Amino acid sequence: MKIDDLPTRSTLTSRDACAALGISRDTLYAYVSRGHILAIAHPADSRRSLYDGRDIEALLARKTRGRSRKAVAQSTINWGEPVLESKITRILDGQFTYRGKNAVDLSRRLTLEDTLSLLAQLKRSTRTQKTVRITKFKPSRPFDRIVRLMAQLATSNSPNKGRPAAARILRSAALAGADQSADDGSDIHLLLARSWSTHPRAADLIRRALVLCADHELNASTYAARVAASAGASLPAALLAGLATLSGTGHGGLTTLSGAWIDAVEKSAAPRPDTKIPPGFGHPLYPDGDPRAAELLSQCGLSAYWTRCIDTIHEQTGLRPGLDFSLATLERQLALPKGAGLAVFAIGRIAGWSAHVFEQRETGKLIRPRASA
Repeated sequence: MKIDDLPTRSTLTSRDACAALGISRDTLYAYVSRGHILAIAHPADSRRSLYDGRDIEALLARKTRGRSRKAVAQSTINWGEPVLESKITRILDGQFTYRGKNAVDLSRRLTLEDTLSLLAQLKRSTRTQKTVRITKFKPSRPFDRIVRLMAQLATSNSPNKGRPAAARILRSAALAGADQSADDGSDIHLLLARSWSTHPRAADLIRRALVLCADHELNASTYAARVAASAGASLPAALLAGLATLSGTGHGGLTTLSGAWIDAVEKSAAPRPDTKIPPGFGHPLYPDGDPRAAELLSQCGLSAYWTRCIDTIHEQTGLRPGLDFSLATLERQLALPKGAGLAVFAIGRIAGWSAHVFEQRETGKLIRPRASA
């Protein structure tokens, strides 16, 4: 669409904005997150946004002039257009789907094992999966034990390359996180709940969290796992790449930072009414709020105090809690072991990483971007 063809009104709907620029809604949200397009609350529907026509006109003018290869590469890598095709997870209009099914809805009824079967297109086995024992090094946090297990698997001679290994590795990771050597065949959320908490709703809340964490499109850890898989790495080695990336404070490590911030706020007994953005708030792909966090927090039974804190932060920054904050909150609400929130993130995401490893292998291509001066 040419600039002259743009609607005359000053704001556009997401559909009109995408049509004008010839982009997907995911890319539109990325433009908003980078400050290229101003998003305005829809006067008739608080769940939707309108977009500044002047910003869209400026972007369209720049687009028609063309961009250098370097500029395109930088835009693509930093919250830009999709760099790989994938049929596993889709983020659109403030929601996300697993294989075309609303993931929040799935979290209300599926187990993590069911989700792995859906994402990786595996037939779920009714037999107890043979797991791998991990050498215990105490004291250690759940996430650390999962990393040790994956390193052990990645450097072993065991045949862990094919699809049948995915369920076995996932279960082994859950046992490592729970610090259990015996496997009674229970669903993963039950195994974790029994090991970590006496809260009456622990099993259900952990199950929901695991499913919501299972995949989230081409995030940093998934991309790392796919790069490793494209080079021919074994499944555990590719998962180890994902775990290493997840640990970073710009990714899953935000769960730990969020937990530390929650502790600090509770010690001060004040909602911290300043404009500094707390860790775990806001997500570039969800200008109106992360549906994963909204679902988890709605089930956690937040106190009136924390409800006020979250509302205060939203009033001051316009941002809502993200997944990392909700996992840190879950850890505290259920009195889970220190660091269990990040472990839930990791165990859940292993399902998605496995699916992406298999999908990447099917392409037969090496992921090898070029550098530019």
